[in-house]
Amino acid sequence: MHDFRGLALMLAVSIGLAGCASDSTSARQAAAPATTTTTTTTIAPTVSSAVIPDTTEPPPAAEEPERRAFNGRSVPRSPVDAAETAQLLADVEVGLRDDSLDATAHADLGHQEQVLIRTLTRHPDWVDEVLTLSTPEVARVLELHLSARTELSSLHTAPPLASIPAWEIIEPEPLDNLISHYRAAEAATGIEWQILAAINLIETGFGRIDGLSSAGAQGPMQFLPTTWDEVSEGGNIDDPGDAIAGAARYLVRRGALDDIRAGLWGYNNSDNYVNAVLTYAELIRLDERSLRGIYNWEIYVGTEAGTLWLPVGFRAEEPLPAADYAAENPWAETLPPSAS
Repeated sequence: MHDFRGLALMLAVSIGLAGCASDSTSARQAAAPATTTTTTTTIAPTVSSAVIPDTTEPPPAAEEPERRAFNGRSVPRSPVDAAETAQLLADVEVGLRDDSLDATAHADLGHQEQVLIRTLTRHPDWVDEVLTLSTPEVARVLELHLSARTELSSLHTAPPLASIPAWEIIEPEPLDNLISHYRAAEAATGIEWQILAAINLIETGFGRIDGLSSAGAQGPMQFLPTTWDEVSEGGNIDDPGDAIAGAARYLVRRGALDDIRAGLWGYNNSDNYVNAVLTYAELIRLDERSLRGIYNWEIYVGTEAGTLWLPVGFRAEEPLPAADYAAENPWAETLPPSAS
């Protein structure tokens, strides 16, 4: 139905979600916050012959400034071992389910979750220990994430890219709005809304990727214009609500109400793709608040210069040499080294 290569390059190497397993505009790193050093003055003793121990404490060491992307977003931590991964994952999953936290906090937690999952695909030898250290609830969430990421990684067999595609990374539709679109499409067609959410995640990171090339698939659900004409009912291919409704209608046309796997195969001719969609849908059914995590996953692309983060605000009118982007934005590589 559409050209999936753009997404596979992003997610199979990194989604994280596309978390699932493999990846300019001139931008500057935000200036590091100023640090203050306190100096202590010592008064000389009044008796020169007295031996007085020096009790002056050295000034506190300045903390390393927090790394931030050019749009001000903080760079997530890269764990150094399984124990740290398990602790960070536990904290993240609790935070994502905390209704008292604001959207900014959930965004940082979601990005941290993404990096943790992608880290475990680089260090599969850590997985058993992390699962052992996790609660049953967190372990089940992690197993689903790793399963979906493994499926997506199988979609990508091409070598890393020399250049970042001509993309603009934009803010996605607010999560509550997207959920309303998914539910409306389910009510109209019978296609489960969790399936539509999973497709939206895998295709464009919930609409973050805006391809600047006129060729190939378009919009948040990645329709070829010819296919869109068949299911659009006059809608706009770039509008999230219209595109989600069109995707549901397309799945119905491909027999998804009788056989969801057959319908998804029509969307993308790959068992790995089908398995990934179904796994993410299961994760969302397990706990709708899981969407807070995956909704906030960032866009990564696998390149010869590393797997690089493209934050909201990135824009390349034409393919951008990955080495140039990495040199200008050293925070963009957030993963620890792969296991040897």
